[in-house]
Amino acid sequence: MNAVTTPVCELLGIEQPIVLAPMVSVPRLAAAVSDAGALGMLTLTWSGDVGAAVRETAELTPRPFGGNLVLTEDRHRRLDQALEAGLRIVSFFMGDPGGYVEQVHDAGGVVLHTVGTAEEARRAVASGVDVIVAQGWEAGGHGWGTIATLPLVPAVVDAVAPVPVIAAGGIGDGRGVAAVLALGAQAAWLGTRFLLAQEMPIHEDYRSRLIAAAETDAQRYANLYSVGWPDSPHRALRNSTADGWQAAGCPPLAQRPGQGDVIAHFASGEAIVRYEPAPPMTGTTGDIEALSMWAGQSVALAGKSQPAADIVAELTSRL
Repeated sequence: MNAVTTPVCELLGIEQPIVLAPMVSVPRLAAAVSDAGALGMLTLTWSGDVGAAVRETAELTPRPFGGNLVLTEDRHRRLDQALEAGLRIVSFFMGDPGGYVEQVHDAGGVVLHTVGTAEEARRAVASGVDVIVAQGWEAGGHGWGTIATLPLVPAVVDAVAPVPVIAAGGIGDGRGVAAVLALGAQAAWLGTRFLLAQEMPIHEDYRSRLIAAAETDAQRYANLYSVGWPDSPHRALRNSTADGWQAAGCPPLAQRPGQGDVIAHFASGEAIVRYEPAPPMTGTTGDIEALSMWAGQSVALAGKSQPAADIVAELTSRL
């Protein structure tokens, strides 16, 4: 048992104050993180079959795990499917969670919501959210906040106490976990470090770039990978797609060089066009370097591929 057990650990039914960021729907990875005593998480926003993803994860682990939905459009049908399949820890990102909280609570579930400011946190708590995730702008992937994790977390903790807060953004090792707990967070939420988990099926070229990356290689883009998801700031590794867009003066999508070009295909055969938010997974073919390789500023701390259980153990080794 870890030396630090926080109230949010007890609420979520976990032993380690570590949460897997919902990067892609990978039941094997979510289950491995949960089996290690932390909280595994699926992203259910784009899953072909939400219920199947939840049931598959439940078959792989007896431990609690969560599912995330991005509230850029109505997600009630997907939430219904997840709850019917047995999901009881639900995370929301972007949008207003208020219209979904009662649905989760009626099923006996717990609601987490990601925020970028203390005022967002207050509004989320007023709508009934049980746990706040304070995401600093160092985070990889999508995030709209402009406040760094160090000042954001204590501001959010003070704003919503005694509601528990989980810290996200730029946390990559045990020192970072200890730091955010010292700031008042009750757990740490990590994505970039778990991209290198052996259970994460990313393309080997993506894995190699993450291992070789410095903290300066994870760049913030206002609207680069915007096909199908416009106006969504994000952080990813710099590549030829980003360089070409910036050299052209960062024009809107319709005026970008190579806009609409098919540059790769998923293992399923589905085409990937330039500027699409589609990271290269196992089996992806084509111009891998030009795809969206999400990464946070903690990428320099993610230096090797490991089993998820070993990552959890290292993250909690300083507690």
